[in-house]
Amino acid sequence: MKSRPAQPTGTPAKKHAAQGAVAEAEAALVEHYPRLVRLAYLALPASTARHRRVLVAHRIVQRALRAGTLAGNNGTETYELLRREVLRGALAHGTGGRVREAVAGAALPYVLGLRLHPRAGGSDELALDRALAALPAPARAAYALLGFEGLDESAARDVLDAADAADPRGAVRTAAGLDGDAALLAAGEFDPCTVQMRPTDLLRRRQRVRAGAAVVAAGFVGVALLAFAGGHSPSPTGAAGPPAAASGAAAQALDPAALVRVAPTAWTATGRLDFTVWPARGSRTGDTALLRRALAVWANPGRSVQVSATPGTQHTGPAAPPQLLYAGDADKATVVLFYDGLRIVRYAEARGSNGAGGAALDFAQVPDADITTAAALVVDRIDGNTRFLTAPWVAQAETRDLLKPDQKSAPLALASDGTTGPVRMPGAGAPAGQCGTAWTAVQLRSSTKVAEQHTFLLTDLGDLSPVHLTFTPPPAAGVPAGSPREATGTPALVSWAHGVCRLGELRGQGVRAVNDWQFARTPLPEKAGEGVWTCDRADTWRGPGRATVQFVPPSAVGSAPGTLAGKQSDGSACSSFGRNVMAGVMWQSPAGKWYLLAAGSRDVTSITATGDVKVRGTGPTFATPAPRGARATLTATTKSGLTLHPLTGD
Repeated sequence: MKSRPAQPTGTPAKKHAAQGAVAEAEAALVEHYPRLVRLAYLALPASTARHRRVLVAHRIVQRALRAGTLAGNNGTETYELLRREVLRGALAHGTGGRVREAVAGAALPYVLGLRLHPRAGGSDELALDRALAALPAPARAAYALLGFEGLDESAARDVLDAADAADPRGAVRTAAGLDGDAALLAAGEFDPCTVQMRPTDLLRRRQRVRAGAAVVAAGFVGVALLAFAGGHSPSPTGAAGPPAAASGAAAQALDPAALVRVAPTAWTATGRLDFTVWPARGSRTGDTALLRRALAVWANPGRSVQVSATPGTQHTGPAAPPQLLYAGDADKATVVLFYDGLRIVRYAEARGSNGAGGAALDFAQVPDADITTAAALVVDRIDGNTRFLTAPWVAQAETRDLLKPDQKSAPLALASDGTTGPVRMPGAGAPAGQCGTAWTAVQLRSSTKVAEQHTFLLTDLGDLSPVHLTFTPPPAAGVPAGSPREATGTPALVSWAHGVCRLGELRGQGVRAVNDWQFARTPLPEKAGEGVWTCDRADTWRGPGRATVQFVPPSAVGSAPGTLAGKQSDGSACSSFGRNVMAGVMWQSPAGKWYLLAAGSRDVTSITATGDVKVRGTGPTFATPAPRGARATLTATTKSGLTLHPLTGD
C-alpha cells in the first residue's frame, strides 16, 4: 500500500479525520449506551438515592463525549475510552469535593412528580446490592469491571488507573474477595435503562398545591400522574395496591373461578406440546384466596412487591383469564404459576404469610415454546438450589455435571405433581465472577407416548424458563451441514465442558436455547494433535442472539475453557441465517514456538492475514509461525465470494 503524503495542520483531511473520530465515538456511545449507564450506576455512591443515581448515571454517560481525549486516541479502542471517561465521572461523583466537577456544565433532567428506580430483584440481587453498598467506589467499579465487563484483574487495574481511581490494586483485590454471584450484575436490579416509575407523596403535594400560587400547573401534573398510576397510588402496605374499579373482561381476568384449567391428559391427545397443555398442579390449586391474591398482585403490585422480568417482557396485568399451571408450597415459599399465551407469570409469597409479608412477581416471555423449551419452569430458588416444575410429558429426571463429561448422570427426584428435588444452581458458592467446581444441568426424558427416549439437557440461567442446550458436530466431507441435536452424547458433553462456564455471562437475559457448534477441527503444527473451533449460539425468547467463538487445543483437558476468539451480540452469526464464520488465535506449541492459527466453516476457500503476519492460505484453515504478541488482521473468502471477518463485537 502506498503511503499518503503528510497533510499540514488545519487541512481539510485533518478536519475530516477529526470529524470521523467524533462520529465513531458517537456511534460507539449509542451502541453501548445501556452497558455504559449500568457501569456508571454500579460505580456511583450507594448512599445516593436510587432516583438521583439513575439520573446521574445517564448524565455521566451523555457527557462522556465531551471529553477531549476521545479525539486522537492513539490506537485505543473507542469503547475503552468511553468506559474510562464514564468511570472517571462516576468515581469523581463519589469523592465529595468533586461532585460539582462530575456533573458540571448542565443540570440533571427534571422529573416532576415521579421517582425512578430499576426493577426490584430477588433475594440474591438484594444481598449483592447490600454487599456492594459496603464497598468504596473504586471497589464497586472494580467489581463491575470483573463481573459485568468480564475483565481479568490486571486489565481491571489498568482501567481503574486510567480513570484516576484511588488504589486500583487494592480496589481490585477487595472486589475479587467479595462473596456473591457477579453474573447478577446483568439483572434488572442494576439496570438504570429499564426503570419503574412511582409517584412522590401525593398527599403532601396536594397540601402544597392548596398553599401555592401555581394551582393550575401543579394540578396538571397531578392529573397526569393519576392517569399514569391508574387512578391511585400503590398501597404502602400489603402486596396488592388498592383495587381499581373494573368491569367486564378486566374483572373476569381477576376472578379465580375463571382461570383456565387444562385436563390432566390433554397432552396425550394433541400434536402441540407446549404450555397450553400443562394441567393445573400443586396442593393449593383449590385455594381461592391464594389465587385471588396472586391475580390482584399481578394486576396491581404494591410497593412491597419485588417485580422482575426478562428483557423485553411486558409487566402489564392479565387481559383475559390466564391458564393456571401450578399453585402450591415449595420450601419456604407459596408459589403460583400462570400462563397467558405469551408470558409465564410467577407469584410468590412467604409460606404461611397470606401475602402480608410482601411478595415477588416475575415475568418471562415464552412464545412458540416446544417439547424441550416448555419442559420445565422454575418454582423456587433458595440457598443456591433450584426446584423445577416439569411438563406432564416428562417421564424421568436426572442431573448431570457438565464440567465432568465422563461422569454418569444422577437420579433426580420427581414428585407426583411434577416438581423436582432441589438442583444446585450453576456457580452457587463460587467466588464472584468464577464458574465454580460444578455446573449442574437437568437431564429430562420424555414419555414414550410422545417421543421414545427423547432425552435433552436444560440449565438454569436465572430466568423462569431453563435454557435448552444442543450440539452440532463438525462437518463431514461430502455431507450436508448438520442441524443441532441433543447435547447428551459423549462428543457433545466433552465439547460443552470447555464452554459451559461462559454461559454465566447470559444470566437473566431471557435465553431460550444455546447450541454448541464445532465448525472446524484442524491439525496443529509439529504434530501436536487436533484443535477444535466452536461457536456457541445463544438465542433469546425475544429474538436477538449472541455468538461466542473459542479455540480448544488438545492440551485443554477436562473442563479447561478454550481460548476466546470472538463474540457477536444481536447478530446472526452461527445461526441458520449465518452459517459462515471464521476466527483466529495465537497458539504456543508444546515445543514453545508461537503460531498464528485460523479456521473457517466449511464454505471458506481461503484465509488471508495482514499486519505483523502476512500470509494467504487456501482452504478453510492455516497455521503459520508468528512472533509472540503479533497482531494480524484476518479475512476469509467463501465459495460464493462473501468476505468474512472474525467476530469482534461485545
